[in-house]
Amino acid sequence: MYNARPVLAGIAIVVILFSAPFWAGVLGRDYKDTGIVPPKDEKNCIEDTGLMRSRHMQLLNEWRDEALRGENRSYTAADGRTWAVSLQNTCLSCHANYREFCERCHEASSVYPYCWTCHVLPVENRK
Repeated sequence: MYNARPVLAGIAIVVILFSAPFWAGVLGRDYKDTGIVPPKDEKNCIEDTGLMRSRHMQLLNEWRDEALRGENRSYTAADGRTWAVSLQNTCLSCHANYREFCERCHEASSVYPYCWTCHVLPVENRK
């Protein structure tokens, strides 16, 4: 093992380089500090804020499957209220400012959803 030190140094460098994005995310800014502008009437959301922060993408996927495959166009929330299953008519009625709300949070979380391949951004947000 004449080359043990250079080999170990090379392995250490590779490990550091491959784990750098992880450490940059861990040591970077707080994920809660996104700078998002919440809607004015946050209490009127379809579910409570905690559930929407943690599960909104799963909920939207369930809505898509139910609406397109199961032809179910209504959703009953935990509090008993019924909502139309519609990203554009239900969600975007309160969360109309895509750039200030959705985009900031998705960028801070490094998430790039594919919603806008089918749905159209509201007119005031297209630029």
